[in-house]
Amino acid sequence: MDSGFFSHVVLWTIGAVTAIGGVAAIGALFSMGRNANYKKH
Repeated sequence: MDSGFFSHVVLWTIGAVTAIGGVAAIGALFSMGRNANYKKH
């Protein structure tokens, strides 16, 4: 029971970190692209 709960906690933690990291990476690339476009014009 404890090992199953721990594995779920680990999976949820990894999933949350991956989701937050993915959103942050997309947001950073999007903001960089917008800044590059603004500098071109």
